[in-house]
Order: sequence, then structure tokens, then C-alpha cells
Amino acid sequence: MHRHFFRCPSVIEDIKVKEVLTTPQDSLDPKELEEFIISIQKGNIERYAFIVRAFQTPIYHYCYRLLENKQDAEDAVQDILVKGYQSIHQYKSQMHFSAWLYRIAYHHCLNLLRRRHLQKRVMSIFKPEFMSASPEQELDDRLFNPSLSAALAQLSLEERNMLILRVFEEKTYAEISEILGVSPNALTKRMNRIKRKVQEAMKLEEEIRWNEPQSAMNTKI
Repeated sequence: MHRHFFRCPSVIEDIKVKEVLTTPQDSLDPKELEEFIISIQKGNIERYAFIVRAFQTPIYHYCYRLLENKQDAEDAVQDILVKGYQSIHQYKSQMHFSAWLYRIAYHHCLNLLRRRHLQKRVMSIFKPEFMSASPEQELDDRLFNPSLSAALAQLSLEERNMLILRVFEEKTYAEISEILGVSPNALTKRMNRIKRKVQEAMKLEEEIRWNEPQSAMNTKI
């Protein structure tokens, strides 16, 4: 099943994406992608529809893993793709377009998380009970691999973002360096620390989850 989140706001209402978005996601090779971008920068805005089709699903998965909320991720995808369109003339081919777009996505999600954190702090002052997760969110968390979710929760936002880009988005170290503006050597060292941290956290979580059924089995009825 393919997700289609992009809707045409007034700033790009001339982009005809309806029929394009009813077809499966396309992947563009780097050369073809650069040709599309040059064409868009020259005024062929209808070609941005193909950028949308190629990136909306992977950007959604990236946003969902950072934001951990489906609706927020769907809204974020549209905002990010709009920002990408609005800033397309600022893009230079010295940087991979994917890295450029993911940088926009990262900063957008970072701002959302900061805003969410501020809202939670305000809400906790007046209505602490509102802070509990909804049943739907709890189900989503369980489906998203409990031990991995627990391990990711122990990482900082920056650490979680680096791991998501490398493991889930399968970005190269060179691409992640471009997205985050970190040197490859520093990135490698930090990734090794993050991997050890996650592995230890997942091992502990699995041990806890394994012991719970054992306790239940030993309970006499």
C-alpha cells in the first residue's frame, strides 16, 4: 500500500500531481534526478511532481521514526516537500539532492519536537493526566519493535537521527555527513558509540521481556 500525503498548497497550485500520485513510488537515478532539478529550476514546475513521487514515502518513514506519530509524520511530509519546492533554486549540485532534502526534513522535525516538548512542559503544569499515551499510540509503539523502540528512546534526538539515517534510511556515511554537517571521521566514531549503546539497551530490554513470561508461567492458578 502506497501512502500519498502531498497536497497542492496555493504556493505550488500549478503543479499537477494528482494523477502522478496514484501510481507507485518511482526511484530516480542520480543523473536523471539532477536533470529533473535543473528543469524545475528553469521553470518546468510540473516536473516537481516526480520529485514528490520519488521522495514522499521514504521521507514519511524518516519523519515517522523521528516523530513517532503517524499524523504528525504525514503533515510533516507535505510541509517538507513544499519547503523543498520553495527552496529548489538554492540547491547546488555539489551536494546530493537526497541529502539536501533530508536536511530540510531533519530541521523541520527538530522544530516540531522542540515545539512538542514545550507544549508537554506547559501541559504538565496544568493537566498532567493528558501526558499519557493514547491506546493507538501505544499500539504503534509495540508494532514498531518494542525492544528497539525502548533502545531508541534512550538516545538523544541527534543520536536517534543518526541511527535512523544509517540503519533505516540506509544512507551512506558521506550522505549523513552532508545532511548533518559532520566530518566522516567524527561521524564514524559517534556511530560506533551509538551502536554499542543501542545494542546494550536492546539486550537489557529483551532480558526484561524474556523474564516477564517466565514469571507468569511460574504463577500458580
